[in-house]
Amino acid sequence: MANTTVRGAQAIHGQNPQYLVETVVRNRIYESTYWKEHCFALTAESLIDRAIGLKSVGGVYGNQKPTEYLCLLLKLLQIQPEKEILLEYLQADEFKYLRALAVMYVRMTFRAVEVYEILEPLLKDYRKLRYRNMGGYSLTHMDEFVDSLLTEERVCDIILPRLTKRDTLEDTGEIGPRKSRLLDAMEGKSERGSNKSRSRSQSRSQQSNRMGSASPVAVPCWITIRFS
Repeated sequence: MANTTVRGAQAIHGQNPQYLVETVVRNRIYESTYWKEHCFALTAESLIDRAIGLKSVGGVYGNQKPTEYLCLLLKLLQIQPEKEILLEYLQADEFKYLRALAVMYVRMTFRAVEVYEILEPLLKDYRKLRYRNMGGYSLTHMDEFVDSLLTEERVCDIILPRLTKRDTLEDTGEIGPRKSRLLDAMEGKSERGSNKSRSRSQSRSQQSNRMGSASPVAVPCWITIRFS
């Protein structure tokens, strides 16, 4: 059946993976033209071509119609690709909408520690994304999209599974503290400043040594010193 989860799929958060998408939204996806015409019999490999062709991310629009992005997300939940394949999706830098699809899937299905470890590095991705919702199209960026997945309860009209707070994971030792990029930049700037200071100090020291080792200035014998 086109709408059934692949045989042998593991339960996610204690339920059928497809059920992570609310029933109302899921039924609208099943009834959509894009799902019927382009999502039938897709595999983890053939889905890549569909994801590359995406022009936006988003949930439902217009008369509660699901976006193509949402349809492909449900198909991913249905076929449940292996973790290694998802990581390959994420590493495909040239295909930003494939990456945007993968980060949503990771957020919905992976353990909290893995979610932070996999998604936080993508906060350095500042590429633009088109976001489609009931109000039409708007502009966002990949880092903003990833941040919303880490901090908000609903994204693309999907209620996200509960995510353990990062502070809690740090307290239990399951994940290391997150280092601020601003702090990294400040440390780098401080280190460059220290190198410059050392360079100037060495330069002054060398100059002083040259002056100290110079021969004393000879006073011409013809100069007469008079006392009043």
